Amino acid sequence: MATGDDAAARAFFETHFEADAVTDGDRAEGLFTGYFDPEVPGGRSPGGKYRVPLLGRPGDLVQVDLGAFSDDLKGRGVVGRVQDNRLVPYYDRTEIEAGALSRRRLELLWLTDPVDAYFLQVQGSGRVDLPDGKVVRVSYAGQNGRRSVLIGKVLADRGDIPRDQISLQSIRAWLAAHPDKVADVLDQNPSYVFFREVNDLRPDQGPPGALGVPLTPGRSIAVDRSFIPLGVPVFVATTDPVTGAPWRRLAIAQDVGGAIRGPVRTDIFFGWGHDAEDRAGRMRQQGTEFLLLPKAPAPMAALP
Repeated sequence: MATGDDAAARAFFETHFEADAVTDGDRAEGLFTGYFDPEVPGGRSPGGKYRVPLLGRPGDLVQVDLGAFSDDLKGRGVVGRVQDNRLVPYYDRTEIEAGALSRRRLELLWLTDPVDAYFLQVQGSGRVDLPDGKVVRVSYAGQNGRRSVLIGKVLADRGDIPRDQISLQSIRAWLAAHPDKVADVLDQNPSYVFFREVNDLRPDQGPPGALGVPLTPGRSIAVDRSFIPLGVPVFVATTDPVTGAPWRRLAIAQDVGGAIRGPVRTDIFFGWGHDAEDRAGRMRQQGTEFLLLPKAPAPMAALP
């Protein structure tokens, strides 16, 4: 099959796969959001405007696969640290921001804005523009195991932003208008993400997803792997958040996310740059999806 031959690709999937609707009980529709690869200013050393650290993964962060201990817990896990020979929850965002890890020398880079650092964590990857013009790619290296709380919901629940107006853009605007409340709002989300530098990606490639391969704009999605296995083709049917036009296409489940929970709950990777940020920031659409599963082989003819 030649690259870019859409007709051949469609024929291949129609011939060899069958669609299986993803549902949550009797409910077929679910929430579709978006994410992107943000680009933010930063430096290699602290000082001046570079005051917000971007941290690497701590050595004492322990990730436990509970399925290794019991079949009943397959697909579940916990994250913590060992203290007094016991596994305890890892530090939350407030504790980390207060300096719980400050002596570990985990700083990879230094950013100029705590809001940039926060949304870099939410997206799980990004591009940091250094003063000398170089760009450092960073990607997800671990998370503290704490539940992810959407600060948009926090602001809506407090009445700061109308619920139907919540978006990346409206959240950023509110935080910029209330700098004295930034720390308090961000601390409402106890989840904290750690990063690693990625040096083997071209500028035209997306960040690596959970499968370790670069994500493709508009074709890679993050799912809850408890319900949808990674690597499976998924046909997505939703609407474009900017134009409102139908958005229907084949994607691949290549990633996961802290806020992606449930069978019909999907995050679409939109790429990088202004347009990607605009769409990802506004994406909060209802939609449906179908797993494309290999058809059962035809039965062999009986021998005479």
